[in-house]
Amino acid sequence: MATIQVQRKQLNFWERIYLPEIFRGLAITSGHFFRNLLFHGLRAFGLKQFRGAVTIQYPEEQRPLPLRSRTRHRLTQREDGSPRCVACMMCETVCPALCIYIVAKEVPDPDIEKAPASFDIDLGKCVYCGFCVEACPEDAIRMDTQILDIASYSREGMMYSMDDLLHPEKHANRILVDPKRP
Repeated sequence: MATIQVQRKQLNFWERIYLPEIFRGLAITSGHFFRNLLFHGLRAFGLKQFRGAVTIQYPEEQRPLPLRSRTRHRLTQREDGSPRCVACMMCETVCPALCIYIVAKEVPDPDIEKAPASFDIDLGKCVYCGFCVEACPEDAIRMDTQILDIASYSREGMMYSMDDLLHPEKHANRILVDPKRP
């Protein structure tokens, strides 16, 4: 295998001392600051109605999400409350991160061939690609909970079981406490 040598452009004097680049960066940052200051000032006095850049105070303020955004997973249910999943393993097979783990069991209902005995997702490994949602023939898994707060102090806390996925509203803000922290 041959190696390719790339010839770098020789830096001139001004590029070697980096001062022009520092001043150019300061000019860009100052331009944004003064433009936003002007926009917010005009808006405060009611002269113009366009918005400058706005900082969202994240934990207190939630930014509105588009309805089609991929958020935390959930399993859909049948009318009787059982999961709609038939343990076909298609979501587990198509997952590029290999973060879905399904164990199938037989069901006495003749209309349903199989059901999941356990359905676990490791959200610490998930890349939120949505392939599992597209591959599911039963529309059993969705990513439309609008829950973005997914955090834990341990890897075990990122494992979501079938109960967590069937009832995402109960576990919306769960952060498992680190036993080593006071």
